[in-house]
Amino acid sequence: MKNSRVYLLLFSFVVIAQLGYAQPPDVTIDGKGSRKVEPAHRLTVSPQVIDTVKPSPVASYPLLAYLYPTDIRLNPIKAAEIETTEKLRQLYPFYAKIGVGSGVMPLGQFIYNSTRSKGYQYRLKVDHISSFASIKDRNNVEYAPANYDKTGVSLFGKIVDNRYMINGQLDYHNHGFNYYGIPSDTIDKSLIGQRFQKIGGNMGYVSDFGDSAVMNYAIDLDYHFLQTASPLEDSLSDWRSAEHNAKFNIKGWYNYKSEEFYANFGLRFNDYGFGLEDTIINQALDSGRVRTNTIIDLKPGVLTQLMDNRFKLDLGFSMSVDIGEETKFYIYPQAEVKYSLFNDIFIPFAGIRGGLEQTSFSTLTQVNQFLAPSVFLANENNPYDIYGGIKGTLSKNMGFNVNASFKKITNKALFIVDTLGQYRNKFALLYDTLNHTRIEASIFYQLDEKLKIDGLARYNSYETKNEAFAWNLPSLEFQLRASYNLFDKFLLNLDGHIETGRKALVYELGEDVLEENDQYYVSLGSIVDFNLGVSYRYNKRVTAFLQLNNLVSQRYNDWYNYPVQPIQVMGGVSFRF
Repeated sequence: MKNSRVYLLLFSFVVIAQLGYAQPPDVTIDGKGSRKVEPAHRLTVSPQVIDTVKPSPVASYPLLAYLYPTDIRLNPIKAAEIETTEKLRQLYPFYAKIGVGSGVMPLGQFIYNSTRSKGYQYRLKVDHISSFASIKDRNNVEYAPANYDKTGVSLFGKIVDNRYMINGQLDYHNHGFNYYGIPSDTIDKSLIGQRFQKIGGNMGYVSDFGDSAVMNYAIDLDYHFLQTASPLEDSLSDWRSAEHNAKFNIKGWYNYKSEEFYANFGLRFNDYGFGLEDTIINQALDSGRVRTNTIIDLKPGVLTQLMDNRFKLDLGFSMSVDIGEETKFYIYPQAEVKYSLFNDIFIPFAGIRGGLEQTSFSTLTQVNQFLAPSVFLANENNPYDIYGGIKGTLSKNMGFNVNASFKKITNKALFIVDTLGQYRNKFALLYDTLNHTRIEASIFYQLDEKLKIDGLARYNSYETKNEAFAWNLPSLEFQLRASYNLFDKFLLNLDGHIETGRKALVYELGEDVLEENDQYYVSLGSIVDFNLGVSYRYNKRVTAFLQLNNLVSQRYNDWYNYPVQPIQVMGGVSFRF
């Protein structure tokens, strides 16, 4: 501060001196004043920065320990109760069913099976049904005796382990019937009688190692022997037929990440013979017929599942070697794609497939039992079958399936009347190539275990190569099944089917005979067949039943000149013990 004042005085003198040099010559001023200077003093405080934000003091609290007295009270606990309501229905090892129907039609069934077991299962089943009723057509014309009987015995067993499953079955079937397709009741039934006896069995093995990185495999073996009735010594039309049929298939699959690699290898063998002597070892004489056929199959492929298993793609191919009078080689495409939309509400799918079907006398008679014992067998070839559609669920109780397919078939076996027989009451085979277009829709509904309904509608279109029509094959098909459980006392079952558009080939003009492409045919009319079953549970062991077959009592033709019985009533009772 003192220095400042000194500098100020010096500055003042300098300014005055300068002004003095700039003024006119000497000027003298007289005056009086005080020259007192205030004493200087020293600042003893150092400078410092003053912050405008002041920190808040942090309060600290000591930890306090609170001691709360514990109150212990002993309250009595209510005794536990065990509910004795039956959770699983009791199983009984024996089951028997007996009944009788209109037209003298006895029915019997006996079953002995294992109860609940984790490691094994077994079952013995014996059943029989026969009929002695007469049959008339729509014009009330009585046909030849239509008696028949069916008896079957089956023995089944299964062993289940953590790593594998083995199952096996032995079967014997005895089926006697008449070729009753003759509009006359004076025919001796011994001249039109036939009997099939079939014995065989199957065996299977499936591994289950429970590890996706391990190869699993399944083996299936099936064999049966079929023989017709013994021939009459003085009749060549009733020679004996015999057939051996065996199938062997092994499948292996390996899972790696989202893929499953698999392969099928199979052998199919069929030995059919017809003749007057022992056709079992292919020693048919003269005009006898013998056919031995072997098919080797190989089908590799891979199944891919992506997007949390919503997308599935199955790609592969199949090869078949047909060994008979001449050896033929076939290769078929195998592909299918599926995609799940909206949590399985809609599942569109499409694919292409093909295959070689081995035709046997046994499989043909399961379709038409009135087939003549002597037939020419040719395997059915399906070069391709293109299909697609959509399936899914409309609600938690209802689902649907809509699909369409187009396939080509060569050597399709069609049933026609055998004109070589004396009565023309048997059927022969005619083979043709056809294109088959099918459109199908089905729906099902289930309300718990009370009500179940499912129905199907199918449209078929056939384009044949040589024949005017695909004989005996329907154009429209409808199927319906329903069951209802009323108070767990009354059980009602309804099933039925409708078929239209069937035509049969004939060889001469007659009533209702039409002509197409120089071929004569008749319309077989519609099939309308519904069956109703009612069961009453008297208790858990005894049940009474009533069965009504062919409710509309239509005498439709199952095959040409083969009308069926009208309405039929059957009743009986079943036991569990």
